Amino acid sequence: MISFVGAGPGAVDLITVRGMRLISEADMIIYAGSLVNPDLLKYAKEDVIIYDSSKMTLEQVTHLMIEADHEKKSVVRLHTGDQSVYGAVREQMDILEKNHIRYESCPGVSACFGAASSLDLEYTLPGISQTLIITRMEGKTAVPQKEKIKLLASHHASMAIYLSTGMLDKLTEELTEGGYDKDTPAAIVYKATWPEEKRFVCTVGTLCDTARKNNITKTAIVLVGDAIKQSGYERSKLYDPDFTTEYRKGNDCQ
Repeated sequence: MISFVGAGPGAVDLITVRGMRLISEADMIIYAGSLVNPDLLKYAKEDVIIYDSSKMTLEQVTHLMIEADHEKKSVVRLHTGDQSVYGAVREQMDILEKNHIRYESCPGVSACFGAASSLDLEYTLPGISQTLIITRMEGKTAVPQKEKIKLLASHHASMAIYLSTGMLDKLTEELTEGGYDKDTPAAIVYKATWPEEKRFVCTVGTLCDTARKNNITKTAIVLVGDAIKQSGYERSKLYDPDFTTEYRKGNDCQ
């Protein structure tokens, strides 16, 4: 069995209980060495075989998986954050399926949620935003035309922008052309939840200067939207004494 496991955003204790168990039982671990906290490997058993995939190709990674499966070994493919977001897992799964190899997925905490916890942030404040857009700038990997930052910015929703720290000039341009004011709240969180985490609250207009001043060039997530200022929102109906729910009668029933 091949287990695709989300390692979480960085902190060793932010992996799921299931993920930790799978690591502890694995005969082989193939982990994204440039992104996954290596301290997570301390959960592994002593005789585990470990490979760092940062210098490997898709074919090399899947070859190891296939060989291990043929030898009846359990494999953990350890991805950063949650592997369903920019994890390049589907192409691995397709190769495993062609070789009739079973696999499973174990979710992890993605960087946008690690960053939110570091800032004590709620993305979906009533009256401010009820939508979180997870996206990235176009780089080596193309972005569909309808998913350009400029178009997504027109919604004025909360945004978590991955893999774009090296393109902040262009990102700022796209955000403002899409309708965000330059004084719209923004944040840069470097290595969210890692011991070396750095977080900076700024504005759309000062994203570039903030990153440059603090020497942030990669491994950071950019957050944008009025929810970041955590003010001016409406009270939630869930706990409103004037609102009736399935479990509680509100003042509106009196």
